[in-house]
Amino acid sequence: TRVEAVKGYYQRFLDALPDIKALAEAPEDLLLKLWEGLGYYSRVRNLQKAAKVIMQEHDGVFPSDYKSILAFPGIGEYTAGAIGSICFDIPEPAVDGNVLRIISRITENYSDVLSPATKKFVADALRSVYPTGETAYTFNQSMMELGATICVPNGASKCTICPVQQICMAYVNDSWDQLPQKEPKKKRRIEHKTVFVLSCNGKIAVQKRPSDGLLAGLWQ
Repeated sequence: TRVEAVKGYYQRFLDALPDIKALAEAPEDLLLKLWEGLGYYSRVRNLQKAAKVIMQEHDGVFPSDYKSILAFPGIGEYTAGAIGSICFDIPEPAVDGNVLRIISRITENYSDVLSPATKKFVADALRSVYPTGETAYTFNQSMMELGATICVPNGASKCTICPVQQICMAYVNDSWDQLPQKEPKKKRRIEHKTVFVLSCNGKIAVQKRPSDGLLAGLWQ
């Protein structure tokens, strides 16, 4: 989701739930309403689960070590690396699609970038050359910006102005347009659903969905 689209949500979320305690104690209906339109409602549920863990196990203070951050519900290695480096100067990579694309081109690696093995390889490789201290955030941010503005996903890369062209094997061998490599996506599964609308005297009946499964806890 683009930053511009999220800004309004971010402000509304903080206005309604200004701290970790408020998030941990928020009614589910309020959470889902604040998140409405962003999709993936499991994410906001995991936000609240993490807030509860912080209140119960960390005395309401967000931990500043990588392993504790990674242990929270809904937080994987990318998010933990981003939080750790940006907020706490932890020298951990944040490997997203931009970073995978950059490293696959720099090293001319034809492995499937969507495979866990490739992601682990990239994370380990970055970890071995990672700067420490306050430059941790700058390093991660630079990688993300390089992928978003120069080593772009769609269209021709701007190799002639790339600051790392001198170490990029894809630039040297003119193979940038072959990288990164991805396995073909699986064919989309089509499901057929029947929807009933019960209307009576200008009113429409609604029902809350079960607490698990598709669109859990939402109204239909």
